[in-house]
Amino acid sequence: MKLMFPMISSPEEIAEAARLAAAIWREYYVTLITIEQIDYMIDKFQSVPAMTDQIHHQGYEYFFIQQEGAAVGYMAVKPVEGKLFLSKFYIAKEHRGHGYATQALAFLEQLCQQRSLSHIWLTVNRHNESSIGVYESKGFRTVREQMADIGNGYVMDDFIMEKEVSNRT
Repeated sequence: MKLMFPMISSPEEIAEAARLAAAIWREYYVTLITIEQIDYMIDKFQSVPAMTDQIHHQGYEYFFIQQEGAAVGYMAVKPVEGKLFLSKFYIAKEHRGHGYATQALAFLEQLCQQRSLSHIWLTVNRHNESSIGVYESKGFRTVREQMADIGNGYVMDDFIMEKEVSNRT
């Protein structure tokens, strides 16, 4: 099944991505962080105002991961110092394990090649073993650790992982 990766730009698309974010975060992260931190992070990073600001003022591009026209996930990227920062990469529970991450990462590698970016890098919660395993299987390696204060008494305790991208088209 070939996926599509349309850019998210309209207020309606942003609202759909925010609804998807809230559902995925509340389902997935409850084993890693508290519901209070989940709600705080959704509001701060994944809400309609946050996504709108990221798209219009911070240089982020959001893309749906679509199967047959229906959003099954989304991602957000931003070029930073010659590399592509994969800020958000989420797939709804019922769609995990179907090869969508492989297709989405191939799309991002093409984006890097088109823009002459050398790597894709991301942050991942150091206790998120299933996602770390997926990233490692796709060629990402841990390059350092990072503890970031995100306010309200919360921190993000992450690994920074990256993958070199061949610039051959």
